[in-house]
Amino acid sequence: MIQFFTYNWQVRDEWFQWCEQLNEDELLKKRAGGAGSILHTLLHIADVEYSWIRAIKGLGDTIVDFEEYRSLSEAKQLSDSFRKDIKSYFGEGLIDAPDFTVSIPWDDDEFSKNEILHHIVAHEIHHIGQLSVWARELGLAPVSANFLGRDLKTASFIE
Repeated sequence: MIQFFTYNWQVRDEWFQWCEQLNEDELLKKRAGGAGSILHTLLHIADVEYSWIRAIKGLGDTIVDFEEYRSLSEAKQLSDSFRKDIKSYFGEGLIDAPDFTVSIPWDDDEFSKNEILHHIVAHEIHHIGQLSVWARELGLAPVSANFLGRDLKTASFIE
């Protein structure tokens, strides 16, 4: 599971870097699908990941007002701050802990820890596909979504 989170974070960082070639209008332009724009989709990915991990930890949800993050650097800083917390939770053994049931504040259903971790990974991959379509619509090559060749086994996870 750690390899999948590391993969998602590598790809997300590459998308943030890819976005540096776009102006603010392109980053915020309303598009079909995703969270409505390239920038908001990147924020949405980070927000959803963080919300689910906080739910697993039994912590309250944080509400992200996308309108407060109108620049690429602000969005990247938020994503990085969420990731730092998540890495510390993983360092505390969250992934390796036995499976258990989680109640979440935004749904009446309960889910297992392992279901949630898999959902988080799939959710980001889904949105990376949307970003790739938008990149092609702009006439630009998307970030590679390849899992292979990323040296994920030796990537530093806990900082």
